[in-house]
Order: sequence, then structure tokens, then C-alpha cells
Amino acid sequence: MLSPQLLIFSLISGLQLLSLAAGDPMIEVFRWKQMDFYNRGDGPLSLGGRKDRPSFSAPVVFPGKYSRRKRQVMTSRDTPVVINSRTNADDPNASYIPYNNVPMGATHFRGRLFVTMPRRRVGIPSTLNYIDLAEDGSVLSPKLRAYPNFGLNQFNASAENLVSVYRTSVDACQRLWFIDTGMLEYPNNRQQIRRPSIWVVDLATDQVLNRFDIPESIAETGRGLASITVDVKAGQCGDAYAYIPDLVYRRLYVYHLRNDRIWSFEHNYFNFDPLSGDLSIGGQTFRWDDGIFSITLGAQRPDGSRHVYFHPMASTNEFVVSNRVLQQESNAARSDHGNDFRVLGNRGPSTQSTMHAYDPGTGVVFFDEIQRNGVGCWKTSKPISAENYGSVDSNAMDMIYPSDLSIDEDGTIWVMSNSMPIFIYSTLDTDVYNFRIWKQKASLARRGTVCE
Repeated sequence: MLSPQLLIFSLISGLQLLSLAAGDPMIEVFRWKQMDFYNRGDGPLSLGGRKDRPSFSAPVVFPGKYSRRKRQVMTSRDTPVVINSRTNADDPNASYIPYNNVPMGATHFRGRLFVTMPRRRVGIPSTLNYIDLAEDGSVLSPKLRAYPNFGLNQFNASAENLVSVYRTSVDACQRLWFIDTGMLEYPNNRQQIRRPSIWVVDLATDQVLNRFDIPESIAETGRGLASITVDVKAGQCGDAYAYIPDLVYRRLYVYHLRNDRIWSFEHNYFNFDPLSGDLSIGGQTFRWDDGIFSITLGAQRPDGSRHVYFHPMASTNEFVVSNRVLQQESNAARSDHGNDFRVLGNRGPSTQSTMHAYDPGTGVVFFDEIQRNGVGCWKTSKPISAENYGSVDSNAMDMIYPSDLSIDEDGTIWVMSNSMPIFIYSTLDTDVYNFRIWKQKASLARRGTVCE
């Protein structure tokens, strides 16, 4: 018989082993019932405040002008007409309507956490924001600061200002990249008020380095441009390529910074899987047809190339193409791409994913899982399959609809969850926490999973 001391030691050791086997879950960093801002835009003009109302002189494109076909199934960017949206009672001239502010993206860089607020409703003070972790890192529900300043976020003040941003990306040259969709996605009144554009901001100076308007010949509207991935080597900052998925028109756009040119690829692998479009999230059941949604880059290969991993959201398959293929503009004009685009495999049932990101330190790709309300993983040295796909964390109560996942230069995963299906199809309870940001070291997140 074991002595009491040995029994206690055995129990503690067993618990430690169980903890190791379970891995290290995501850690909640911030949570909000409703989002708030340091500058809501409702103060006196001398303080930088202003009424955030549309300009009657601004160019307006009404829904349907660029539509190729009538859409029978909804994407993640649509609000059904049959839903009695709370926006029916909104003041169209209001600078800040708390309920309408639903965050979408979260990207960390050296003490600043960039948080995006796409203009899907009226009353959004600023679409691109950040949290200063040194000043507000210990606050449970910190207010957001407009980035790079409040004035640039006022879409109606100038044709050069930001309209609506979904997600951001930081490259190896310490620059912030994002797509401004140029679209106000108000229910029943979607307006393309200017061309969608690619922005590059120097994070050392907070100055805009480049803005490129995407021509109509490439993208009719900005409606499906919800993310951007940058392919560049440190020290070769001028020779950057950006990969932009179009979830609505199911295309992949490639932008070359040095030549200031953009081209478009089309492929069947960019389409949604009709067997994976039925979703049940946060008590809401619906059907989406989102095509190619997320792109992430693998490790540099011996020949200097990199794998470009991608997937549609309404799918459980993962695909790959070489960056060498994408960076050759002439390849985009080919009607037959041969074996350039390949199916890697299927992640398994209920693994539909919004964003995913590759961690070079572990060789693991981490996935936002919208059906499982969690984070999954796949070690790229193994074939992708249900058996080789792991679960890092899952929380159906708190991690409802993980909308963004990024990995910073220190190997920390950052995840945004925003309860968006409830916002779209029902009503958010403003007495509970609806929006959360999570983090975890990639090396710890994979521990105890098949991705180790």
C-alpha cells in the first residue's frame, strides 16, 4: 500500500500528465459586452469630434450594379431582409451606436493590438483601431483608439479616407497591410462609395506608405475582400507580394508592390463546398456560400519558394499552390492551370474555418473553427487528414465564431471571437460578454495534440 505522501505525489503527477495531454488552451485577454472608443466622434470639432454622416456629394453605387447573378444563398457578409434588425430604429446621422459595433480582426505588433470594425451598420466611429497594451493591457474591456488617427477614419470627410476594414496583416518589414473595401454594408442599402484599395502603413512612423485602388476590371466591388496576406523577405521590402482572396466572386488577387500591379486568378478550388455550407453556430442555423477566405504562407523551401495554403470558409478541405505560380502575372491568364493548384486533404467533419496562420517556429498551421467554436491545428510535415488534425481549444459558451487568427513575431497566437451569427440572425444580449480576444504561445497551444 502506498504511503499518504506517495499517494499525494502520484495524484499530483497524474494531474500534471492529464494537463499536458489536454494541451494549453487559449487565454482570454480582453472581453466586451459592447465596444467603446476613446473618440466616439460626438465631441466638439475642436477636440477632433464630428458627426459621422454620409456626404450627399459622395459617389454612391447602389446594390446590384456590379452583380453577375442573383445570389440565392447568403455569405458571411449579408444580413437577411426577414430579420428585424435593430438598425431599423438607428439614427443614420449618429456618430456612435454601441450595439452596431462588432469587431472583426485582431493583429498584434510590439505592444499594439490592432482591432478592426467594418462598417456593416451605421454608428461606427472608426473602422481601424488599436489597443495600447502598455496603457490598457490590464483593463478588462479597454476602449479603442483610432489608427493612425481619428480623422483618417472619417469616410465622408475626404475621398482619401478609410471606409471599412475587415482584417489587417503585419509583414516582415514592420508594415501594416489591409484592404479598405470602400463599401458601407448597411442592411438593404449597401453602398460602394469608392474603389476598394490596398493600404500599407509604416508602423515605425504611422505614416501611410502606399495606397493602391483596385481597378473595376479586377474586382467589381470590395464586398468579398475580407483579408490580405503578405509575402516578403526582410531586407527586400520593395519586392512584396500581397495575396487577397475574394470570398464572393471566388478569385485570388495578387498585388506586386514594386510594380504597383495587380492580377487575378480563378480556379474551381476557390469555390465553396455545397456539402459544407450548412452551419449551426451560437444557437443559429443557416447556410453560407463563402468561397476562398484565408491564405497563409508555409516555410521557405530549398529552392526559395513557399507553399501558399488556402481554403474556402464553406469547406473542410485545404489546398495549396506555390508562390512562384502566383507571382508570375502571365500564369493568371491561363485557362488551364494543370497541377499548379493541389488538394492537400480534408481536415474532417465540422472543421469549417475562417482564418488560419502558419507558425514558423513549430511548423504548425492553426485554424479558427467556426462550427466547433475553437482553434484547431495541423503539423505541415504530416499529410492533412482528420487523423492528423488536432484540437487546441473549444468553448461553445465563450468563443462563439472565431473571426480572426494571427501569429505575431514572437510566436503568439491572437484570436478574435465576435458572436457574429447571433448579431446577424438574432439579437445580442448586451448584458453578457459578446466579444473576446484570446492568445497563447504556439509552442504551448500544440502541446498534447497530434500537432506536437
